[in-house]
Amino acid sequence: MGTGRFQVYTGNGKGKTTALLGLSVRAACSGMGVFIAQFMKGQEYSELCLPRRFPEITIRQFGGQAFINPGEKPSPDDLKNALMAAEATGEAMHSGKFGLVGADEICVAVHMGVLQEEVAIELIGSRPGSVELVFTGRYATDRILEKADLVTEMLEIKHYYNTEGLSARRGIEN
Repeated sequence: MGTGRFQVYTGNGKGKTTALLGLSVRAACSGMGVFIAQFMKGQEYSELCLPRRFPEITIRQFGGQAFINPGEKPSPDDLKNALMAAEATGEAMHSGKFGLVGADEICVAVHMGVLQEEVAIELIGSRPGSVELVFTGRYATDRILEKADLVTEMLEIKHYYNTEGLSARRGIEN
């Protein structure tokens, strides 16, 4: 069996990816291999330097340079990238190299129709018992939440983006 579990970080508040990154640093500091697939992200984010500082951490992005806007139909490239991210997540779980595997923004990918929910459910079902699997993103579906061993919902009470119109800041939000 093993001690791995399935965690979900969801909700409309800030901190879902940050929670995964903090968990990744903790795992790397204990010598555990970490793999993070970033669904729908292709932009430059500060966390992309983690593998240089922590060789135990691997981060791969599977998205374009622009965000997919809600209500827009995903492009064929968006769909292809999401499937590639899911495949990479599955391969990482079964490689024997990673004790922690993260699927960053997978819940948003499912919500926006970029990835079929069934693909995400299959990933959960194929998790080896020794692997800690983490899904992040707003809009986690009921089926995903039912399968989770741990769910944390980030709840926005107040955010300077809304109160001050402040954009994402390097090193804090991106």
